[in-house]
Amino acid sequence: MSNIRYVGMDVHRSITVIVVLDAAGQVESRSQVKTKAENLRDFFRGISGKVNVVFEEGTHSAWLYKLLKPLVASVTVCDPRHNKLIEDGNKSDDEDAETLARLLRLGAVKAVYKGDDQQQQLKEICRAYDNLVEDSTRVQNRLKALYRGRGIDCSGHALYRTDQRSDWLEKLGEEAARFRAESLLEQLESISQLRKQAKQRLVAQARAHADYRLLVELPGFGPVRVAQLIAEVGTPHRFRTKRNVSIPLRHFGEKFRL
Repeated sequence: MSNIRYVGMDVHRSITVIVVLDAAGQVESRSQVKTKAENLRDFFRGISGKVNVVFEEGTHSAWLYKLLKPLVASVTVCDPRHNKLIEDGNKSDDEDAETLARLLRLGAVKAVYKGDDQQQQLKEICRAYDNLVEDSTRVQNRLKALYRGRGIDCSGHALYRTDQRSDWLEKLGEEAARFRAESLLEQLESISQLRKQAKQRLVAQARAHADYRLLVELPGFGPVRVAQLIAEVGTPHRFRTKRNVSIPLRHFGEKFRL
């Protein structure tokens, strides 16, 4: 009899529901384990044989992937949008976990690429940089809306310059409006500093990648764009054909087409 095990996990903040199937698809156990590293380690160390684990992409997925990978034969993080059987069926945690295990046994789950530790670190820094860019844009829009709402022309980037801050604040006659503008300018200055630091760390992390020197030679791709590309794709070898590579690259524009 084969010693292969298929384990489906329905993960929540405090409790994780785990269903274990044998090679024939029979349920061996149903368990509820605290979503803590020591409890999950103890559970999987108690399962014998070749253990294949699956759970859906979510808040805990990156942490769980790193935690379980050394303990089992394979870890699959799947895209919940493709799990139609779970969407159509009973939404109990126990049945969701069992359905995931059965889909894994049939090879019917769509895996989400996670990459190695270096890839995970690059993705995390890239998220930090992207979030700071978004925050910076949001503050700039609020600041300009404040001035435009009072009929003050604020086109261009002069409004954001620290050496012209007092001049711009004087244009606001209301004390409350000046306070709001000053707080937004201070936020923007703080975010700009953090954004520079994140950019430096992002580029430094990307330069350690083996393909950085090759990719930075692409037309229209600077250090930041290359870092974002590596963080998004990881390795092209995970794609079945070159046509599939263009799927996660749509937000990079038309300059990069395979």
